[in-house]
Amino acid sequence: MGRAMRKNLLVGLSMCVVLANISPVLIAQQNNLAYAVAWKQTAAEHTALYHQGFNIARMQLEIAIAKRSEFENPLAIISDVDETLLLSKSYWGYMLASGYDFFDDAEWDAWVGEDLFTPSPGSIEFAEFCRQNDVDIFYVTNRNQGETTFDLARKNLETAGFGKVETNHLIVLRDTSNKEVIQQQIMQDFEVIVLLGDNLNDFSRDYYVTDVEQRRSLVSEKRKGFGVRNIIFPNPTDGHWLRAIYGDSEPPASSINREILHAAASSAAWQKAKK
Repeated sequence: MGRAMRKNLLVGLSMCVVLANISPVLIAQQNNLAYAVAWKQTAAEHTALYHQGFNIARMQLEIAIAKRSEFENPLAIISDVDETLLLSKSYWGYMLASGYDFFDDAEWDAWVGEDLFTPSPGSIEFAEFCRQNDVDIFYVTNRNQGETTFDLARKNLETAGFGKVETNHLIVLRDTSNKEVIQQQIMQDFEVIVLLGDNLNDFSRDYYVTDVEQRRSLVSEKRKGFGVRNIIFPNPTDGHWLRAIYGDSEPPASSINREILHAAASSAAWQKAKK
């Protein structure tokens, strides 16, 4: 065994000894984001779900393209931007490494300006397919980085490889999370085949509720639209699913909010019988 290998083994054993003396609950409580960020950063399943989503979207477009003559208006898709087309992996890595366990607006705004987004798996190929088949892409985001929001969003998309983003095809909603109004406006002039998003609110304002069970019930009611018109992508770190827990999609870091999250996560805990 080489010196380097022995050193790594000793370090690993030392860490095992340390962790063995720490309560598993304490380790889990150190950072709420750890599992979610680790999954985003490392899981092949995360990558597979993006490819699956874009494959389904493409299949729906192929069906529409084959009967394009039946539509009065040009074909189009409407897509969310963040965590749908653009991934913010280094932001979440930074947050975890810096000890944050909740989303932070100030850090996000600073990070967005660094233009470090990466395209989600399959997104560039899907966008190219749209262009080759004369399908318009409308990018709709509710970012807010002040007066620079639009320019930053366009720069982020173009740097990531989405080509030239036309001014009238990028819509930033700085003052609202309600995308339905602009979606309806687009639908007046285009035949929108699919909507892409990582958040139920990217598809309908009906989902903008502050109740976990109500959101689930709405999904059950509208289940036939998923994988047909609405294509949803995975996002375990942020979104309106948190609003259903807290009443706020960007809850501040606090001991109370950590307790609320733990209670929500353990709400269906197995009640092990005592011997």
